[in-house]
Amino acid sequence: MIARLTGTLIEKQPPVLVVDVNGVGYELEAPMSTFYKVTLGATVTLHVHQVVREDANLLYGFASREERDMCRTLLKVNGVGPKMALAILSGMEADAFAACIRQGDVTTLTRIPGVGKKTAERLIIEMRDRVGDGTAGLNLLAGEAVPATPERDAVTALIALGYKPAEAERAVGRIKADNASAEDLIRQALKGMVRA
Repeated sequence: MIARLTGTLIEKQPPVLVVDVNGVGYELEAPMSTFYKVTLGATVTLHVHQVVREDANLLYGFASREERDMCRTLLKVNGVGPKMALAILSGMEADAFAACIRQGDVTTLTRIPGVGKKTAERLIIEMRDRVGDGTAGLNLLAGEAVPATPERDAVTALIALGYKPAEAERAVGRIKADNASAEDLIRQALKGMVRA
């Protein structure tokens, strides 16, 4: 999987960017929020989401890890594909979008082109638990710097496995083990979730 690219931006045609990395041109689609932050001919670093299909290998580029992670979270919503995820992130910054989800703000979400009332309601219902309360869950989702501890690493791993941030935090928080490694915490948390 391609996670990040650094190279020279050689083409810029909305929504497509072409980045030359050591003589290889990578074509990526990007939301407008990223598109406006990059300059033709400049060295750019893009966080990448890769989609491999039977008929195509697609790359989506983002100026920040937060945007990329929000795109990945959007893709887990029923009926949201890469094009709609890019449209949403083109219409609103990732942190503003997360705030709309937490507040249940259907009106603001429907101002994004391509997002109707039903889609906005579905986004709120399906994503509310995934963006958390704006503290630990969103920080993990956004990839922000959180002090590395075995507990944090365990929560991050559980979220990567598909558990909701609040659920992962509760599962790790229930474990009473001093000086346990992240692997031990993950193992115990998974056992506890299976029993629950």
